[in-house]
Amino acid sequence: MIWIAILNAEGQYAQALEFLYGRLNFERTDAAPHHTAIFKLDRMRELLAELGHPESHAPIVHVAGTKGKGSTAGFVSNMASAAGYRVGCYTSPHLLRLEERFAVDGLPCSEAELVELVEAIRPAIQTLDERGDANGLAPLTFFEITTALAFLHFQRRDVQLTVLEVGLGGRLDSTNVCQPVVCIITSISFDHMRQLGNTLAAIAGEKAGIIKPQIPVITGVTQQEPLDVIVDKADECRAPLSCLGRDFDFRYRAPSSLDNSRPEMDLVRISNGRQSPIAEKLQLAALGQHQAANASLAWMACDELMRHGFTIDDDARRAGLATGRCPARIEIVRRLPTVIIDTAHNAASIQALVQVLSESFTETKRTLILAASRDKDVSGMLHRLVPEFETIVCTRYLKNPRSMATDELARHARRIATAEGAVVDILTADSPAAAWQLANATHETDHLICATGSFFLAAEMKETLEALRKAN
Repeated sequence: MIWIAILNAEGQYAQALEFLYGRLNFERTDAAPHHTAIFKLDRMRELLAELGHPESHAPIVHVAGTKGKGSTAGFVSNMASAAGYRVGCYTSPHLLRLEERFAVDGLPCSEAELVELVEAIRPAIQTLDERGDANGLAPLTFFEITTALAFLHFQRRDVQLTVLEVGLGGRLDSTNVCQPVVCIITSISFDHMRQLGNTLAAIAGEKAGIIKPQIPVITGVTQQEPLDVIVDKADECRAPLSCLGRDFDFRYRAPSSLDNSRPEMDLVRISNGRQSPIAEKLQLAALGQHQAANASLAWMACDELMRHGFTIDDDARRAGLATGRCPARIEIVRRLPTVIIDTAHNAASIQALVQVLSESFTETKRTLILAASRDKDVSGMLHRLVPEFETIVCTRYLKNPRSMATDELARHARRIATAEGAVVDILTADSPAAAWQLANATHETDHLICATGSFFLAAEMKETLEALRKAN
């Protein structure tokens, strides 16, 4: 009887996933521009109303930005959890399992919980789909439904704080139906231009759409063009604004070797041009100056939460940063040889990766495994990557149709290598698993293998390495 119950549970879980993945999913397609009728918040509000407004259950921290929003959301969650609060954190996309998106105190929801959530939300979806069909509207999308699932899950788990990562943009994102107690805009760089615009100001305008009247805003944006947009929006909403580099700042100390040290940072407040210490010698579990910037935003967000009755002292914040590992963000998954998996997929995040490799890794032989989506700035990424590696293995991820063809990616790499006079071997492989076999063929200990270029490549590389670990 036990095996029958297990089979039934597995079948129900598979059906729940089939129901969700059967929806229009812009993570698997070339997304439509934001001006189409698909991107509207009205039906998201209707869906939450049908569910009894679970988004109102707990105070919310809302996090937008081109890069760093997932890490920042994780840092805030870790700090509040370390202080003893039950914290729900909604992030996207996931790496290996859909349930990763709905975490409480760092733990994903279970398969059984996901099945229950889908069954609970199904009648409301059917009602809205029928209503929309009668009015010529498209059905609810995958992201709208998963956002509602997150709110419902966090309500059922009785969280005391919810941290929401924006999916895309901000102004028209499904998460923007919330009423947060603090908003964070991490950074602005070029990505998703078809949806968000071709200038930093236009992109900032979409991100700044999460700013609400009189709700505090914390930003890590330092470039003047997008910062001006955020300042103007905050002024319009009379929202108190705290800016990295203007009101607070950090000093990052990179470890010269990961064998005997960890990254550290100091945090300072700026007032009338003078700096005063907030916290010193904060240890970070995540590598890179960009992660120190994200950590500083999370720290300042906790200051705002303190003003709303939370007690998140310095010890809890330190613990949250020291244990706050960010999966697939310059993640070291193996040593001897050193293997790094990173989700970087635009020029800015690739530059952050390259800086960390230069600061903290001493391996002399370096191999890159690269895959990218068709709509990304592949040339911008390759200009930064080609000079850093002896060998580049171009591949494609298999589970998402947005991947650039392997041969096309290799042509880009060869063109840039020729233009820059770089001496680099450029190979091709038809899958992440095959790319790993090529990259790891030498088995040298003084060897660094880095897989980057896409969230989807990072996921498939983690699956590949986990399968090999189990096989051995």
